[in-house]
Amino acid sequence: MDIRQLEYFLAIVDHGGFHRAATASYVSQPSLSQAVRALERDLGTDLFHRIGRRAVLTEAGRALIGPAREAVRSLQTARSSVEAVHELRTGRLDLACSPSQAVEPLSTLTAAFSRLHPGVTVAVRAAFTPREVIDLVRTGAVELGILASVGPLPDSEVAVRALGRQRLLLMVPPDSPLAGRTAVRCEELAGQRLIVGQPGTGLRAYVDALRARGVDFTVAVETEHRVALLPLVLAGVGAAVVTEAWRGIARQTGAHVMDIEPETALEIALVCRRGAVSPAASAFLGIAADIDAADKRSL
Repeated sequence: MDIRQLEYFLAIVDHGGFHRAATASYVSQPSLSQAVRALERDLGTDLFHRIGRRAVLTEAGRALIGPAREAVRSLQTARSSVEAVHELRTGRLDLACSPSQAVEPLSTLTAAFSRLHPGVTVAVRAAFTPREVIDLVRTGAVELGILASVGPLPDSEVAVRALGRQRLLLMVPPDSPLAGRTAVRCEELAGQRLIVGQPGTGLRAYVDALRARGVDFTVAVETEHRVALLPLVLAGVGAAVVTEAWRGIARQTGAHVMDIEPETALEIALVCRRGAVSPAASAFLGIAADIDAADKRSL
């Protein structure tokens, strides 16, 4: 067994088949298949059921995913540690982020990181709920994650660095009767057509709680694609509850945003696995700490 075989195995898992895995790994499919066959011989069991062009994990294959990611991540950490001698001139940082936080604070953090380490690629993976972010970090699929929580920040499975709070706003089309106002009572969402995210997100939890309290609105669209919120609002489909991160970009495109009263906010956090992290992840965490300290001094 060698690390290359484990990388090919994970590529098949992540890309859904041998052909796509070979393309993503820049090797021929026969070479990739041969390496996986050798891995299966070493382990004494099949890792995939080959069904036509499909590759379906066996029970043994599912059991290998976690240890394989750990082994590959450990090697990547070792490689990155060597690259750190050259002041992070090259390398890669894998990070998971929920959609609204990909607007902010991801943009600010990544911009600061890239200015200091322009040779390091930041690979951002979409995760639609806090649970998805935590699972990707916990299993080693990524090193860092940025998430928003409606309650206390979860720290039982991962290490947590608080990044502040983002207030909830209402985003409406420019021709909405509410346009021009600076604030709206949450009860005034009654009768509105809302564009909402999928269950499990902080924004969805907020609107679901309003409905449970008797605020009767209509769900016009339920979407996993947070990037669709602004275009749908501008098209007049409905209003959307969003975070403070959207305020600037919404105004630039012509949508109107206003505070929701009483104030409700999501807690934003940067999470990582406990223990040693790669130099790139350590540098990113340091930048987050510096920006947070600067923000606190400015208050």
